[in-house]
Amino acid sequence: MMRGLFAFAALFVAVFGKETFEGHQVLRITAKDDVQLSLIKTMEDMVEFELDFWRDVTDLATPVDVRVPFHSLQSVKVFLETQAIDYSIMIEDLQMMLDEEQEEMESAARAAEPRNTDSYDYARYHTISDIYSFQDMLVAENPHMVSKLVIGQSYEGRPLNVLKFSTGGTNRPAIWIDTGIHSREWVTQASGTWFAKKIVTDYGRDPALTAILDNMDIFLEIVTNPDGYYFTHNTNRMWRKTRKPNRGSSCVGVDPNRNWNAGFGGAGASGNPCSETYRGPSAHSESEVKSIVDFVRSHGNIKAFISIHSYSQMLLYPYGYTRTPARDQVELHNLAKRAITDLASMYGTRYRYGSIITTIYQASGGTIDWTYDQGIKYSYTFELRDTGRYGFILPANQIIPTAQETWLALMTIMDHTFKNPY
Repeated sequence: MMRGLFAFAALFVAVFGKETFEGHQVLRITAKDDVQLSLIKTMEDMVEFELDFWRDVTDLATPVDVRVPFHSLQSVKVFLETQAIDYSIMIEDLQMMLDEEQEEMESAARAAEPRNTDSYDYARYHTISDIYSFQDMLVAENPHMVSKLVIGQSYEGRPLNVLKFSTGGTNRPAIWIDTGIHSREWVTQASGTWFAKKIVTDYGRDPALTAILDNMDIFLEIVTNPDGYYFTHNTNRMWRKTRKPNRGSSCVGVDPNRNWNAGFGGAGASGNPCSETYRGPSAHSESEVKSIVDFVRSHGNIKAFISIHSYSQMLLYPYGYTRTPARDQVELHNLAKRAITDLASMYGTRYRYGSIITTIYQASGGTIDWTYDQGIKYSYTFELRDTGRYGFILPANQIIPTAQETWLALMTIMDHTFKNPY
């Protein structure tokens, strides 16, 4: 009977389009002690509840945000109350928020098509085709500075586009920035688009950026997980992973931030294909990851690697897979502190900072652990706005403020990299 219901649900989505989250709530759960913390952790294994952990179980200082489907709400709340675990409702009805987001996108889509990157609406969320068009316009408008590299293809055959910002020279030292490796983190792809325009606008005007680009190249991959991003717009807004089928399982996709060959398969990633943090069958099994790996290796002169996620307002450096401190920990820590101080100077947005394992949780197979182990000293991960009020459904009116403040932190890291290249 249950299998039949799942089949019907899958058919419903296939025929009628988007998966609905009506009545789903996001609960913020706070553990008082280690016993409660371990009880919350056991919820990850309660597959019948179909829980989606927006913020993972880490420590007593950090609450856990969990999306609970309507059919599981009563059971989950009874479980928490029976164990005297505190929780609050962060999002009362997720579908209502998604409906508002969709209405806003549709009204924006009715506006005239942008003729150039000046008329592109940076204060709205856009489809993948919009972003691809934006990239082509930016290249056409700035042929002497911007080029588009296709470093590979996604599982479903979409191009993995990387914008190269360069003022000339061959194999110059470079900075890499990627956004959208987790597809549902829409503020990251939107910020990446804003960053691209900011680079071409500020070159020749901002002395710091001009000096960087006169000596280094910047590579920017805005839609790092294009299949997942397309899926979030057309089928399931909450999709995080890639879209490659998993052999022997009906569950699809790999977490591309657990798929790197850095402590691969260790604690902080799952071997279950149905998990949101499924690591994949082997390191670099996902073309979206392998393409970056091959690019980094063939380039050989990347000095900073910055991977941008949401949400939680954090700036993190290696390691996630081991408690052994990074050999450059003091410098990375001090630079992170400067970067988040500069970020806060615009709107007062407060960030936490530190190594991944001490600031959020143990995570194996992560992007920046791998890049750091490849010798890229300035390897950082951002977790953008917010801290959970909206989570992954950050209102579009926060896109530009988020991008603006993040740019200040990026400039701090890029300027330091330029001045300390070895």
